[in-house]
Amino acid sequence: MAIQNWEWGWQWRAACRGEDAALFFAPNHFEVKEEKAARERRAKAICAGCPVRYECLEYAVRTGEAHGIWGGLNELERRVLVRQRTPAALSMVPFPDEA
Repeated sequence: MAIQNWEWGWQWRAACRGEDAALFFAPNHFEVKEEKAARERRAKAICAGCPVRYECLEYAVRTGEAHGIWGGLNELERRVLVRQRTPAALSMVPFPDEA
């Protein structure tokens, strides 16, 4: 799927802009469960106050992003969300904590 340039514009307003990408993506080395949970909590805390959280999550879902925290959800949480939603509903991605 080709991504249009306008689909990236939201990233300029993202709360994570300028943050260490290592918070949002697993490291190259083995990460124990507790380390992963702590890293993801920090990343999700940044996402929680982000003005483009929905755009970020929609981008990750539409492009099938398989890695990292996007829109406040990790890989597994996004897969669950996609399975629970119809294709039409994915254009307005609701968050589990807002249902």
